[in-house]
Amino acid sequence: MLVNLNDVLKKAQNENYAVGLFNSTDSDMLQAVIEAAEEMNAPIIIGTAEVLLPYGELQLIAPSVLAAAKRAKVPVVVHYDHGLTFERCIEALKLGFSSVMYDGSAKDYPTNIAETREIVKIAHAFGASVEGEIGHVGQAADGDEDLHDMYTTPEEAKAYLEATGVDALAVAIGTAHGVYKKKPMLNLKRLEEIRSTVDVPLVLHGGSGLTDDDFKNSIAKGIAKMNIFTDLCLAGDRAMKEGAEKGLGYLETRNLKVQYIKEEVKKKISLFGCANKA
Repeated sequence: MLVNLNDVLKKAQNENYAVGLFNSTDSDMLQAVIEAAEEMNAPIIIGTAEVLLPYGELQLIAPSVLAAAKRAKVPVVVHYDHGLTFERCIEALKLGFSSVMYDGSAKDYPTNIAETREIVKIAHAFGASVEGEIGHVGQAADGDEDLHDMYTTPEEAKAYLEATGVDALAVAIGTAHGVYKKKPMLNLKRLEEIRSTVDVPLVLHGGSGLTDDDFKNSIAKGIAKMNIFTDLCLAGDRAMKEGAEKGLGYLETRNLKVQYIKEEVKKKISLFGCANKA
């Protein structure tokens, strides 16, 4: 069934587990993620991000993603992640996405506030939820760059929420997008401070590559939504390499890719504690 973030994250926050966002750029990923959620009886968040549109255009994938969500036996949020432009966020809402993230974190603070607040007004009129970000989650490719000054502070989080009215808040505590060059060091103390200051569900971006303990500790300290994409790609890469080595045809390799991605999603669902929470 199609739901929005408020329908799944408030329960996750209250019961101290997390729901995974698994970006799905094609029907192989989509099938794997939905089947994993149904088999584990878990709520799930699917969708795409603006930076991924070159690999699956929004108008092409939206109908299949929305149809799969409505048909699913478990709650499914269809989320537009890291919307970098106002126009694309509105397009996602018009196409039927039940949630959007407007990412103005790289813009100056007044612009981020003003544009996020406007997106919230429009999305809520659609019955959709909005995720915002304060602080800045960088790229793993930047590896050695010191991003500590971009970490979210409790004061920033509180002011941002009061000014924008977002339904969920992505925080920067030491993760990054992509494949890590070195082990990330999560600032769990900062996370605790933020959690004790604000009452909306908190989101951790850049989840792929974290250890099991990283996941468990960040959920214990207040994260209710985990974003995963790179680990799905790595599982798909492994399937394609194995298919080539074994001389499998295109369709057999495709099914192996679905299998490996589904196994990865089920592993994450178990780690996040959301199995049987649908």
